Amino acid sequence: MAICNSLSVRFLVLLVAVVFAAACGTSSAEDSTASERRARPPVIDESRPKIVAFGDSLTAGFGLTEKESYPYLLQKRLEKDGFNYEVVNAGISGDTSLGGLERIDWVLEEKNVEILILELGANDLLRNVPVEKMKENLDRIIRKAKAKDVEVLFCGMLAPPAVGEEYQREYVNAFADLATEHDVRFVPFLLENVALNKDLNQADGIHPNAKGTVIMTDNIYKELKPMLGKTGR
Repeated sequence: MAICNSLSVRFLVLLVAVVFAAACGTSSAEDSTASERRARPPVIDESRPKIVAFGDSLTAGFGLTEKESYPYLLQKRLEKDGFNYEVVNAGISGDTSLGGLERIDWVLEEKNVEILILELGANDLLRNVPVEKMKENLDRIIRKAKAKDVEVLFCGMLAPPAVGEEYQREYVNAFADLATEHDVRFVPFLLENVALNKDLNQADGIHPNAKGTVIMTDNIYKELKPMLGKTGR
């Protein structure tokens, strides 16, 4: 889970892409009411074990149809492989670690939640939230999940060099440190093999298109599959 200290120039550019990709829909999210932010995600069948996709615009599926979003694609992948989990899309565009902390209890109240895919933090960077505060919020989310015996798949975020060497180092390390501290599975870069590829992104060059989201789902499923238990068979 360690982050390599020497990064290529191209990879540093990719860092910029992932930060802005996760931050989409900020203005619309800021206009949301408190009740909307805390709304429970829709659940189809309470008897099935649940995987909750919890995050910001990358999870919500900004600019995509519901059937093109990664939670939907993940559901189909699970069904194809014979797993009986229900994937719940609990993504809100523009959400921050604080927003996630404010609504995580509602999500964890759903019956039979077994796995939480946690993808938050990029909007904290854009809003200059101190790294320690962001880390504290994410830490509390993970602790709340584990207190409910919910396993966590943690998606790390990456900061561009423009924020300064010290902030960049602290920000990137915060995710890896939390993953190590809590001994949870970790996806360091959700948009690996997607960012900056115009054929895999929407017209804004930021958000994955339908093809890019398929690859993003692959990145998640690679780490998720070893977590799937017998209850999902």
